Amino acid sequence: MKVKKIGYKLIEAKKKFGQNFLKDTTVVSKIIQSMPRNERKLVEIGPGLGDLTQELLKVKALVAYEVDEDLCVYLRKKYSTKIDEGELTLVQTDVLKQFEKGSLCEEPYDLVANLPYYIATTIILEALEDPNCKSMTVMIQKEVAEKFAALPKTKEFTSLAILAQSIGTATILFDVSPESFEPQPKVVSSILKIDKQKEFVEGKFSGLFESNEQLQKFKKYLRCSFQSPRKTWLKNISSEFDKSYIERVMYDQSLPITIRPHEISVLSHHLLFKTLRLNDARKRSNATTEQ
Repeated sequence: MKVKKIGYKLIEAKKKFGQNFLKDTTVVSKIIQSMPRNERKLVEIGPGLGDLTQELLKVKALVAYEVDEDLCVYLRKKYSTKIDEGELTLVQTDVLKQFEKGSLCEEPYDLVANLPYYIATTIILEALEDPNCKSMTVMIQKEVAEKFAALPKTKEFTSLAILAQSIGTATILFDVSPESFEPQPKVVSSILKIDKQKEFVEGKFSGLFESNEQLQKFKKYLRCSFQSPRKTWLKNISSEFDKSYIERVMYDQSLPITIRPHEISVLSHHLLFKTLRLNDARKRSNATTEQ
């Protein structure tokens, strides 16, 4: 769909970039009202046609990442004064490649963005591990937002909720209808807010993990725990750990054998992971001693 003209060139919303431009000024105002008020830097991903960007710049200086070259040309022209004054730093790149290099900002920052659906989950997970990212107020597909904000014992409760809630709080602020975008998506969106209440530095969630290696092992534990959500946690996790030992651990922690992964709390998942890993470490140590 052709939406904007630069000289003789029309800008199109490109499917390959998952572009759905936010046009509803009421929604933009609600996002601005929801964002943190502090002295931290501000980062936006996928500014698009700049409707949200325009309002963010009224609050503070902004670093914006945009992958689409046509949109960057448009935004540089639209915000030439702000760019010259240093109020807007526009970076043309794939934001996931930027995460691979390091943080999106050299200083502590808040992320406020309308994220492309197809990479929203990946961006949020990367931002969770970015030590400089202190909060996120992002628009994503409602179904995905529900998974990050889900409570235990609900069907939406998965590893995404555990990772987000290991470091802070995840809340759905409000929903956004398809009519608020151009072109209209086929799904309802939600504004998800994640406030990091614990520090994440070099793979450590406020002391939960000793190293980044331990974090990666916890992610592996979660993948294993939720590999078949309808099956019991015991059946899932037995593919990775000794079943008889798991049963003893469950008995010690008063967990029924029939419990499913989504019925286990965030804290209990951490305790189970720690106990199972300690047992593995002991077994390896004993094996080394015997040799």
